[in-house]
Amino acid sequence: MPDTNDQDSAIAFGPFRLFAKSRLLEKDGAPVHLGGRALDLLVFLAERAGEVVDKRELIKRVWADVNVDEGSLRFHITTLRKALGDAGEASRYVVNVPGRGYCFAAPLLQPASENRSGLPAASPRSLPSPLAKMIGRDDAIEKISAELALHRFVTIVGPGGIGKTSVALAVAHAELQAFEGQVCFVDFGALTEPRLVTGTIAAALGLTVNSEDPMPGLLTHLRSRRMLLVFDSCEHILDDLAPLAERIVREAGKLHILATSRESFRSEGERVHRLFPLDCPPERDGLGLADILAYPASQLFVERIAESLGEFELSEEDAPLVAEICRRLDGIALAIELAAGRVNAYGIAGTASLLDSRFSLLWRGGRTAIPRHQTLSAALAWSYDLLPAAESATLRGLSVFVGPFTLEAALAVASCQGIGEPEAVEAISNLLSKSLIATSPAERRLRYRLLDTTRAFVADKLVENGEAPRVARAHAEYFRDFLRDIALKSTGMQSAGGFLPYADHLPNVRAALTFSFSDGGDRTIGVDLAAAAAQFFLELTLLTECSRWTQQALALLDASAADSRTEMTLQAALGVSAMFTQGNTEAVHSAFTRSLQLARELEDLHWQLWLLRGLHIYLTRVGDFHGALGTGEQGESVARKLNDPASTLNVEWMLGVAHHLIGNQDKAVQFCESAMVHNPGSQRLNIGHLGYDDRIVALVALARGLWLTGRPDHAIEAARYTVREAELLEQPLTLGISLIWTIYVFLWVGDWANAESLIERLIDHSARHFLGPYHAVGIGQKGELLLRRGEVAAGIELLRRSQATLYATRHRIMTTVFATALAEGLAAQNQAEEALQTINEAIAQIPDNGESFDMPEMLRIKGDILARSGHSAEAENYVRKSLDLSRRQCALGWELRGAISLGRIWERAGKSADTRALLTPLVARYREGLQTCDLVAARELLGSLN
Repeated sequence: MPDTNDQDSAIAFGPFRLFAKSRLLEKDGAPVHLGGRALDLLVFLAERAGEVVDKRELIKRVWADVNVDEGSLRFHITTLRKALGDAGEASRYVVNVPGRGYCFAAPLLQPASENRSGLPAASPRSLPSPLAKMIGRDDAIEKISAELALHRFVTIVGPGGIGKTSVALAVAHAELQAFEGQVCFVDFGALTEPRLVTGTIAAALGLTVNSEDPMPGLLTHLRSRRMLLVFDSCEHILDDLAPLAERIVREAGKLHILATSRESFRSEGERVHRLFPLDCPPERDGLGLADILAYPASQLFVERIAESLGEFELSEEDAPLVAEICRRLDGIALAIELAAGRVNAYGIAGTASLLDSRFSLLWRGGRTAIPRHQTLSAALAWSYDLLPAAESATLRGLSVFVGPFTLEAALAVASCQGIGEPEAVEAISNLLSKSLIATSPAERRLRYRLLDTTRAFVADKLVENGEAPRVARAHAEYFRDFLRDIALKSTGMQSAGGFLPYADHLPNVRAALTFSFSDGGDRTIGVDLAAAAAQFFLELTLLTECSRWTQQALALLDASAADSRTEMTLQAALGVSAMFTQGNTEAVHSAFTRSLQLARELEDLHWQLWLLRGLHIYLTRVGDFHGALGTGEQGESVARKLNDPASTLNVEWMLGVAHHLIGNQDKAVQFCESAMVHNPGSQRLNIGHLGYDDRIVALVALARGLWLTGRPDHAIEAARYTVREAELLEQPLTLGISLIWTIYVFLWVGDWANAESLIERLIDHSARHFLGPYHAVGIGQKGELLLRRGEVAAGIELLRRSQATLYATRHRIMTTVFATALAEGLAAQNQAEEALQTINEAIAQIPDNGESFDMPEMLRIKGDILARSGHSAEAENYVRKSLDLSRRQCALGWELRGAISLGRIWERAGKSADTRALLTPLVARYREGLQTCDLVAARELLGSLN
């Protein structure tokens, strides 16, 4: 505070007057005894009022060339505080800023009678230096500068550590020329007394005012000036600063204010610029080093590592870990910088693993950082400690949520904290405005979420307050009731699919189940929650999870006191999930049977039909095709009572599929033709409860039935349509079913390229979705394709691998199909004995008098094997059986193949005329598919007879 006047001038604050030149301190006009060093400290701090002065700078100024430690400084600061009054009062004048130094925080008043210098006020304090390199904020700086020119009062809002001050300083330095150097930075971070706000601004401007109320003098100074005031860290003094800022903007027409705060001022004329986290690499496979380094969060992380380690180059191997770290830290600049500071000690992989530890909140940053930015915990505590009781209790409760949550869910948890709904709504609104809650985009409605760092911090507070068990229980109860309500609304086949819009609740449902079944949880809630969540998991095709939770719930279910509907739901879900993930075990059959029994006791027709459909698919998978037909016939009775068109369609499709598998191909086509009509009302009929769509299964049977009844082109068209329709449903089980069964249409017509494409897709799809039996089927189909292409040895190896898995999982619907292909391959390698044994075992697997869709083909292959071995008469007998069964099944496709095999036997016996008489009318029956492999082979055989 320069003063070239010979006369002394008094610096007044509170009841004190300080005469620097006379080295005199007065209180209410009476001298105050103060030692020389303490007085020197007071003069120096008063000259730099409102500014944090570094301890080393104070020591250098007061002790000059004398070498002293910080202990001496602390002693004389204590002496000074005692002279200025008691501890409570003194804190208004000299403020300790831990880790940085001391600040004289009182407004300075220079009475007119004492101010004889006539000098102009000191110039505004210089701006702190900006960051050497700003990463990822160029657009924000440009937008804020533009907003500042238009609106005069702009507040940068965002959570702690996101980089508000850094951006504000970058804007301020960019605006220096526009404001001809008149830019003043006011740091409110160290201010603890809101009543000193006006004096702090005046001190930052270098003003001395001559009144107890500095505001008139401050406004007089500012009214005629074009300048920019930068107010930093305002969130804790907004009640006092907001009206003052509003008045300054209103009365000083050339002045602009740029503020930083964790919430807006809510003042007239204010323009809010919300600063968002730095963009992070998405969670996506295939991102390389260059892709990851294209995102600002990754750039900042690598830049800060390089600053501490010197030479550093990110490797391709570590790049995905950097992406994960940045995502986990939500792109918060401070958190990323603190994490980067750990790499020197732990490496990138070690740092990533430590993110799950609460100690990551305590990682320290640079020594020169302000205290609230030296650790994540300190940054969060700064905001948390400013909250009123209702808001802090609400925020602690919200830490129970994993991922996004709705307002209703938040209110349910808040109520267990003793906070009423109106108060909780207000608290959530305020927490959102204070950047402690973020919004999460959603298609249907607004979702909220806590940043991971915030959640970890307040979760610790929840535990410290002993509230964790109560809040976790309320959270579990809410999701139990929430899922139960959706299930009730979804009663009836036409409403299935009701859970899909709520897929973003999955992390919370998992957390609620984990708590409920834990040692400290409530098992009763857990059982009910598992039942309510069962359909949710099935719709999302989380079959392994569905099986695990339903098994846990059923193990705890007290059979004597169990709610029948709860058990019915659990048993049904267990049957479906275990069937598709573990195979067709007896436990699956028991689960379906028990659930169906309970549905009948409850007289719930919808559930009866759903369960009959589940039992139907189980019976088809284990090869009990007549049992599946009987189940469909039971479904007819239920559908009549329901008198519902969708239910009637479902039963028709069940019957059609069963007839196809038994071998009644004309009936199969008749029952399944309705599936080709695109009926939105029938979409997703079954996904909600049985994990797949009945219409797709019917389309599969139709496509295969069309080939078998002699319409190859229509079969190909139906097969392609089936896969497209399954893709639209975005349901893994349904798509898997469509691929498995339509692949055979392409194998049958000899389209190896399309068959290979679909087979590879099935193998990849089933592996990604943990559909074990489906994966084994894909391997077997790949083996069959290799046989057709002449790679016999490789094909046999894959078929053997597939068979082993399918037998273990009782997936018998495919074992005979693959055994037939394997026998054909063995015969091609001249292993006639093993080939014959293999086909005989396959034929023996078929019960019900040998009725199945593939029995004609098995009989034909057996005839071919016998013919290769020279047993012509026996071979002819089996091929004739194949032809007879094909005709009974209306399976023209099998009949043509049988005729080709018999024709070759007859050709070798010199019966060309008989061969011609057999084949010619069969070929003539085809009006399409003339270039498919069997028709080409038939014409070639006929041609060779001439």
